[in-house]
Amino acid sequence: MAGEQAFKAVVNDTSPDSVGRAFPMDITGANYNHFLGKKIGDPVDGMFVGEGDKALSGYKLEITGGSDLTGRPMRVDLDGSGVKSVLITAGVGYKGKKYVNKNSKEYRYKYDGLRRRRNLRGNVISQDTRQINLKVVEAGKRPLAAIIDGEEAAVEQPSGEEE
Repeated sequence: MAGEQAFKAVVNDTSPDSVGRAFPMDITGANYNHFLGKKIGDPVDGMFVGEGDKALSGYKLEITGGSDLTGRPMRVDLDGSGVKSVLITAGVGYKGKKYVNKNSKEYRYKYDGLRRRRNLRGNVISQDTRQINLKVVEAGKRPLAAIIDGEEAAVEQPSGEEE
């Protein structure tokens, strides 16, 4: 591959005033190498997410999941970074529903004990990973929306107060 390696990071703001917003960001360059070998549940410093003035310095993040280029989800209970064929019940990677056609209509059933074999990715971030899901554990000084969307001027300057 001649192109530069990169992750898509989805940062979920878990603070009560954010209403659960998620912010997409790119992780490239030296920051890309920092994530290789990390597992789901590992803490990460926010300065490795984003570049320049959009870096999340002061933030503490936690890896909550991810997926590879084909969309296979990463699963916490699978060790390693490879693809494994696993017999699973409803959870990450399988919704646990069976679709049945009756009388030219499609019905969705959710049986107890319904299991399927699915190809899932392990819990370690590798070069095959394309998306990483992160959640904010400890917030920094500036709000996340101000850093990413550029709303800083409206947030920090109070209107009409001068000495």
